[in-house]
Amino acid sequence: MAKVTFIEHDGLEQVVDIPTGWTLMQGAVQSGVAGIEGECGGSCACATCHCYVDEALVDSLSPPSETEQEMLDCTASERRGNSRLSCQIRVSDALDGIVIRLPEAQS
Repeated sequence: MAKVTFIEHDGLEQVVDIPTGWTLMQGAVQSGVAGIEGECGGSCACATCHCYVDEALVDSLSPPSETEQEMLDCTASERRGNSRLSCQIRVSDALDGIVIRLPEAQS
């Protein structure tokens, strides 16, 4: 289980406990985090779970796949160096305490 802090575009924070093995998107949707839509259900086909990963941990994640890279080109909000799709990030104990910022818009 990892404690994840989601920070919405307006600064509102929501701390969520997400089980190991789930994706950040699954945990966010299950917990009602506003700003993560996940319209495709986590199949890396919509980019509505775009997020900005804590700069300190972004390099510790496995790199985005080619499909994720292509979907990140379709985000509604600015793509940054720490942009990821939360459906592609599996929770592990190493992510405990991670901060995820959410973009202004998803679609």
